[in-house]
Formats: sequence, C-alpha cells, structure tokens
Amino acid sequence: MKLSQFKSQLAQTENLAFVLQNGTKVPAHFHITEVGLTTKQFTDCGNTFRIQKTATFQLWTSVDFYHRLEPQKVLKIIESTESMFAGEDLDIEIEYQQETIGKFGLEFQDNQFVLTNTKTDCLAKDNCGIPQKVKVSLDQLHETAASCCAPNGNCC
Repeated sequence: MKLSQFKSQLAQTENLAFVLQNGTKVPAHFHITEVGLTTKQFTDCGNTFRIQKTATFQLWTSVDFYHRLEPQKVLKIIESTESMFAGEDLDIEIEYQQETIGKFGLEFQDNQFVLTNTKTDCLAKDNCGIPQKVKVSLDQLHETAASCCAPNGNCC
C-alpha cells in the first residue's frame, strides 16, 4: 500500500484496526512509536545497484490498555512528518514486534488494515541462472500428459 492509499483509507475509516494475515489482531491499545523514511542502498546478486525507499511505521503495544489511536490522529501524525518524504508516494512498511521485529506490507480488507507477509526474492534471476516460469498452453500440457501416461509412456 502506498502512503496516499493509507491516508485515503484512514480518512474513510471510523475504527482503526490492524490484523495479521493469520487473523491475529494487533491489540487495540497499540502505539505508533516511529514514523520514518527508510532508505536502503544495495546491490543485487547481478551486481545492479539499487535504492529502495519506504515509509516505515512501527506499531508497539505496552501495558497502557486504555490507549487508543483514532484514524484522524494517525492522519495528523502523517501530516506532521510528510516533509520527510519529500512528496514521494512511498510504499508502506509496518514494523511489529513478534518473536523478533517483523516487517510487513499493508492492505485494507474488511474495514481493517492487514499486515501482509513480506518475502525475500532474487532480483537478478536471469544473471543467477534461475529458470523463469515457462508458459505452456493447455493443449501442450494435454499432449505431454497424454504421451507420458499412455501405456509404454515411460512415466512410471
């Protein structure tokens, strides 16, 4: 989710709720302890140099069970930090404590913000010799399966 999409959803949302993809809810008394601009400069395994920027929000819970953030309050927090993003509409990354700090993407579903799982990936698959997915038509697949699974097809 981009920062502009987050702000738009906040403006239309009455109750602020975050949930993990497995259905576990972030306790309603969470705090946003950091809003940041994270810049990562790196080279991938194909030796291509890259720069990745994200707007980072850190969610934290404590023993303050009466704390509640309203969507309008979060919008004000974002507005107070927008100069840090220099007008860029960045992807959002959420940091949330579990066994270790987890980094999540963000989506909006069923009137709540869903912390989506993130994954590592090779950005230079062609340079690493990792085969790309090959598209096969259903006709080709059917022909291959028919020849393999015929008697004397050597598939077993």
